[in-house]
Amino acid sequence: MNQILSGRYQIIKELGRGGFGVTYIAQDLQRPGNPRCVVKLFEPAAKDPYTLNAGKVLFDREAEALEKLGNHDQIPRLLAHFEESQKFYLVQEFIEGHDLSQELRTTKQLSETFVIELLEDILEVLSFVHQKGKIHRDIKPSNIRRRKSDGKIVLIDFGAVKEVSTQIANPQGQTKITIAIGSPGYMPSEQSNGKPHFSSDIYAVGMIAIQALTGVFPIQTDAQTSEVSWQHLTDVNPKLANILNTMVRYDYRQRYPTAQLALQAIKSLLNSTATFNQAPDTLVTHQPQNTQNTKNILIASAIAGVIAASIAILPNIFNSNNRIEDFSTYQKSNLGITIKFPQNWQRQDIDNFITKEVVAFLSPESGEQDNFQEKVILSVEEYSGSLNQSKDDFTKEITERLSAAKIISTKPTTFAYKPAFQIIYTAKNEESNLNLKNLQIWTLKGNKAYILTYTAEQENYDKFIATVKEMTKSFEIE
Repeated sequence: MNQILSGRYQIIKELGRGGFGVTYIAQDLQRPGNPRCVVKLFEPAAKDPYTLNAGKVLFDREAEALEKLGNHDQIPRLLAHFEESQKFYLVQEFIEGHDLSQELRTTKQLSETFVIELLEDILEVLSFVHQKGKIHRDIKPSNIRRRKSDGKIVLIDFGAVKEVSTQIANPQGQTKITIAIGSPGYMPSEQSNGKPHFSSDIYAVGMIAIQALTGVFPIQTDAQTSEVSWQHLTDVNPKLANILNTMVRYDYRQRYPTAQLALQAIKSLLNSTATFNQAPDTLVTHQPQNTQNTKNILIASAIAGVIAASIAILPNIFNSNNRIEDFSTYQKSNLGITIKFPQNWQRQDIDNFITKEVVAFLSPESGEQDNFQEKVILSVEEYSGSLNQSKDDFTKEITERLSAAKIISTKPTTFAYKPAFQIIYTAKNEESNLNLKNLQIWTLKGNKAYILTYTAEQENYDKFIATVKEMTKSFEIE
């Protein structure tokens, strides 16, 4: 102890130790009052020159990411990053307070009101992280702090930084991740396999909320469906339970794709007429359930789930005249894009270097009375602005280009597993004088915008919207 790093940061005590290194409390000797800060030591798993060089590259890259994320009041500010004696250090703002793990104790059930407020607080800051294109990857109670000064939630210990400590280089200087990043009980299956998505963070937040409501950790999963099994442990408002079940679905594609969309669901819940349990926190003892009863409950739940899912899905299948498995795959290798489209839709390759339209998919004509053939167009164009800037630019382009264009809604979403925006708008076709309704959804990668536009006669817009959503979900960018 009392070691001084970079001639400035004096180590006071050790906070914690893990596979990635050591965390210390230090004081800044060059600032008035010598305020406290957190110093994190990262050491690559190997000491050879290749690994150290790769670690330095990754370290600098992640430090830049933390610098951008640190501009949020509920994320610790990055104060410094440096290398000393072949060791990597990050210095961050010290958050005085306590970890959420002190509030979530086994056998202690917290009120629905508390949990909803907690969800809102966590998702607010996580929305900022996702909008920056980052996945936290290690959300758990010990990585969420309650700040003493104002009681706000602060998200700490970003998993992306841990890549530095899980790298091993080969003689060509190439690196590979050797350890899955995350914590058991809060890490979904796709993340365990090294393929996290934004919705992987949503899963972790949902598991924290379920832990708070039930007073149980870890939560068991159904052996047959792999879904989280928790509602038999406590009585919860059905609307809240539905949101939580969506957050922790086994299939990441069935969860809320980003924190912003999960937050919208919570805010809609707060704005509804639903009533929530505000009773004081309670201590409970969970006895093992009778195995046969549990099995019967699970079977009944599974049957009910299948029936409910069938009721929800069948109308979309019949309305769209397509089944999901009746889709073909379109791939444009030079643009690195792939999308699925219905086999009974007509594909038209465009490759227009002026409009930047790449391909169009036309719906099957439904007879002589069909005045307009619904279509989906994919475009790829140069764009160097931010995602938020693109919302304004694309909205302006629509209103200036189309006659009597009217914006119905604009909201964030995901596209190709990336943060995106969508605009729904109406306009008049100047040639046919028909009223058209359009859905435009896009995301950015590099200096390009990837845009999908669905256009239909206004009264027939809903006819193929389920099909278009399946096409949207299937879109991928290499």
